[in-house]
Amino acid sequence: MENNKKLHVGLIFGGNSSEHDVSKRSAHNIYDAMDKSKYDVSLFLVTKGGYFLGHDASSRVFDGEPEDEVAKQELSKLDKRNPLAPILNLGEVSDIDVFFPIIHGNLGEDGTIQGLLRLLQKPYVGSGVLGSAMSFDKDITKKILKIAGVPTTRYKLLTPLTAERYTYERLSKELGSILFVKPANQGSSVGIHKVESQEAYSEAIRDAFRYDSKVLVEEAIEGPEELEISILGNHHPIASKVGAIKVPASDAFYTYDNKFVDASKVEFDVPVSIPVALAQQLTKMGLDSYRALGLKGMARIDFLVSQDGKPYVSEVNTLPGFTNISLYPQLFAASGISYSELIDRLIQLANEEFERQSKILYDFKPLPPKDQDVDNK
Repeated sequence: MENNKKLHVGLIFGGNSSEHDVSKRSAHNIYDAMDKSKYDVSLFLVTKGGYFLGHDASSRVFDGEPEDEVAKQELSKLDKRNPLAPILNLGEVSDIDVFFPIIHGNLGEDGTIQGLLRLLQKPYVGSGVLGSAMSFDKDITKKILKIAGVPTTRYKLLTPLTAERYTYERLSKELGSILFVKPANQGSSVGIHKVESQEAYSEAIRDAFRYDSKVLVEEAIEGPEELEISILGNHHPIASKVGAIKVPASDAFYTYDNKFVDASKVEFDVPVSIPVALAQQLTKMGLDSYRALGLKGMARIDFLVSQDGKPYVSEVNTLPGFTNISLYPQLFAASGISYSELIDRLIQLANEEFERQSKILYDFKPLPPKDQDVDNK
């Protein structure tokens, strides 16, 4: 590719998860931060029903037209009997050099969109199928991190077949009187409840099972400090400085509304002033988690630090938010990497990983079989 040729980037956003509108805001920020002297950008909005819209329709939504009206007009042109109808508008991909998916939650961070882009044989920003899927599943994440020696909070896994065995009384004896109930595969605090009684526990379990067939019941860390770190890279990742989130005392935890609806009462400390030893420990835990899960491109690692200074990995986000209040770009800005430079690096990392995978898949030549001694047959 000529050095003066612009890269054509396909920005994929939206999706059918509860974080649809958050993804749209992230996409706006990424688009605005991209150096248009380097990139031509095509937009692909994934509707709440899971259909891709082409660039022109996506641009209309991007510019403020009502999404439902635009989607209705565009989808009326599709033959929905065609099993490929949801992705037909990706027919514009022929000259796209690299995709930038920024779909948060289901179908975006769980490996689904990554599998599609890999089938299309296109570079894409972020982690691959396996790393994305493992990191999105809180149960699998904890299992992998335990093997890697990274501390996480204790929990019990419930399924529809096992949930009846576990009452609040039984779990509170094992995990403590304050419990957090979480769907295993869901993002942005959706379906998460803090419970301290059987009544609240029963209601939380019912709600969590609305979102997933696996539910975690997790111990609470007393008076925790919520800290975060951003990671960037493929095989040689780097970590940002550490940031802190301080939620109002009236809120049990960092909720969806805190994150995306009304953050006026939330304080962000970027970078946060913490002991050097703790910052070093969190950096190591973040990088160890990133490597153990086989992540690429980027991730934000969330921590809980107990009152006695013990840190635990709380969550791993492989496609973190890029909204105006999102900590992933803020933390790297505080670490000396601007928003625009961050986008450049992520696209470069996507191309590097694609070239590495292509070399393995298409350039690999197995050793010829050893000559067999016919006399010894």
